[in-house]
Amino acid sequence: MIRTFTYEIGTEQEPVRIGDYLRKQGYSRNILIHLKKTEGGILKNGEPVFVSMVLHPGDVLTVTLREEEGSEKIRPVAMDLDLVYEDEDLLVVNKPADMPIHPSIHNHENTLANGVTAYYENRGIPFVYRCINRLDRDTTGLLIIAKNMLSASILADMLKSREIHREYLAIASGEVPPEGLIDAPIGRREGSVIERCVDFEKGERAVTHYRRVAYKNGYSLVSLKLETGRTHQIRVHMKYLGYPLIGDFLYNPDYRLMNHQALHSYHLSFLHPITGQPMEFTAEPPWDQKFFSL
Repeated sequence: MIRTFTYEIGTEQEPVRIGDYLRKQGYSRNILIHLKKTEGGILKNGEPVFVSMVLHPGDVLTVTLREEEGSEKIRPVAMDLDLVYEDEDLLVVNKPADMPIHPSIHNHENTLANGVTAYYENRGIPFVYRCINRLDRDTTGLLIIAKNMLSASILADMLKSREIHREYLAIASGEVPPEGLIDAPIGRREGSVIERCVDFEKGERAVTHYRRVAYKNGYSLVSLKLETGRTHQIRVHMKYLGYPLIGDFLYNPDYRLMNHQALHSYHLSFLHPITGQPMEFTAEPPWDQKFFSL
């Protein structure tokens, strides 16, 4: 994957070292180290330069991020991917259920990483897999994948600073209150590697906003927005509230209506990491018609 960025230094810019200028554009220390090792990685007015050199108004700075090898440990496996959006810097995918996002001990060839790697291999493009907002294996919906080091660095910082706004839809057991906020810390359940629980002594702060969208036949369609991103946060918080998600093998293993948890990453909005343009994506849940449109 090769991505080239051009910066025209305006008259309002005071003389500044190249390294300092690039850091303000979102280049991390690791990216600058990578550029130092890349022949022609940084050019000023067409000539190779070091990051310690100074930019002046009227200069043109060209940066080329070059990755000639993809993720070594991810085997490409052809899959039907629901690609919602793609440009030079990012990819938005609508993930189905029963698909992990990363390979693990028991999942080597059935992950989103395998499918995306194959997608780019078929186009002859070496690809390093960088997933920004993670979803559990059985959670469906929208995911952002960065296509280069710079977009990955900026998007990761945006996620930490809550500049990527996420809305989920879920089906919960019972009649959820019209709206509310759950502020309850989450930690690992003692004796379990996977399961989490509300833990007011050792847990990390977790905040979830919820709003009931519909209620029918003992089940609620709920909109949820996260202030924090703890593991299993929505699943744990809804169980703690007394309205666990249906089909959740860890927290509510009731499969009468669905064989996986009814949790869907429905809406994403954020500013594009490179252009700054507003980005907004929506993906309807696969189960909405079945449960609330009868």
